[in-house]
Amino acid sequence: MALIRLAVTPTAGPLPERVATFIHAANQRIDTFYETRWKKPIIAFVPSDLEAAWRTFDALARSKLAPGRSFVEWGCGFAAVAGVASLTGFRACGIEIERQLVDEARKLMRDHQLEVEIVHGNFVPTDAGELGDCNVEFTWLAEGGPDGHDALGLDPRDFDVVFAYPWPGEEKVLHRLFDAYGETEALLVTFHGNAGLQVRRKVADERPRGTRRSRSR
Repeated sequence: MALIRLAVTPTAGPLPERVATFIHAANQRIDTFYETRWKKPIIAFVPSDLEAAWRTFDALARSKLAPGRSFVEWGCGFAAVAGVASLTGFRACGIEIERQLVDEARKLMRDHQLEVEIVHGNFVPTDAGELGDCNVEFTWLAEGGPDGHDALGLDPRDFDVVFAYPWPGEEKVLHRLFDAYGETEALLVTFHGNAGLQVRRKVADERPRGTRRSRSR
């Protein structure tokens, strides 16, 4: 697989006030959502560590490890990670299959005046075929639904940074998808619970790439 893991030192020190305010509000809103939905939870929705995400994205922005500033969160939930990415200067957007979470994410972005586009759809490309197969008993990779990248009017190769929170056993699937559809030199950032965030870069190889064509934003 043509992905190499990068060593990234997260930004240290106190959080900027606006970042701290957003993270606190986002976590409160997510907690409230859980409390009101305890009888009918969206089981696949698990929030990331927002402070760790901000520190990693800020380090990426400062070090210029990312080839550009276009960012997408695959399976964004409340899009809180996309929100903290936007606060580090990325042009962020998110794709989410659960309509209720899309509504919550859009409201969170509006309330904090963040220009983050959220669309309803599946981040797994419709032509992914076996690349999207996950050979584990429990997986939350959605099947079917509208194509999230089409809803954005963009292609997976249009993004410099892709973020995802893989369910256990889904890591290899996300790597395959990013390797097939991501742009060369782009970064895949994944969150792994207590193990924190990992950053990988797609490097050039000579294998056939995905068939989707890039569109300008």
